[in-house]
Amino acid sequence: MLMPKLSFSIQYATENENLPGSSQFRRWAKAALRVDTEATFRIVDEAEGRELNKTYRGKDYATNVLTFPLTETPYLMGDIIICAPVVAAEAKVQHKSEAAHYAHLTVHGILHLHGYNHEVEAQAHLMEALETQILKKLGYPDPYLIAEEE
Repeated sequence: MLMPKLSFSIQYATENENLPGSSQFRRWAKAALRVDTEATFRIVDEAEGRELNKTYRGKDYATNVLTFPLTETPYLMGDIIICAPVVAAEAKVQHKSEAAHYAHLTVHGILHLHGYNHEVEAQAHLMEALETQILKKLGYPDPYLIAEEE
């Protein structure tokens, strides 16, 4: 069986440091591919994340990940925006490494490009199960098991 191909680019538009490198993002994205995909990742600061979320979703706050599917033929194409300050804050609150959280949000964004969503409970369960399975293969724990503070 042929592995789906990934055409990949990444843009760093944040002041945050210690971000995953492009090879890490590529590895995480490839693990979630179901079909040939062209994806641009943009890692942003809070101001850009907030503006995009407000403009495209009507929500006036920065969210962790936004996915913008562009086309489905002849292959999937889209943009995935990850907000670095939100990732850092969520990782701290959830007692997980930033790398694990970036891996999860990368997989989450790729699955959104593939048409998965979490608006309906049954679809949310399917998407979460796929994310957990993919992340486990990558060596990360279940992203939905949030460690309690000790």
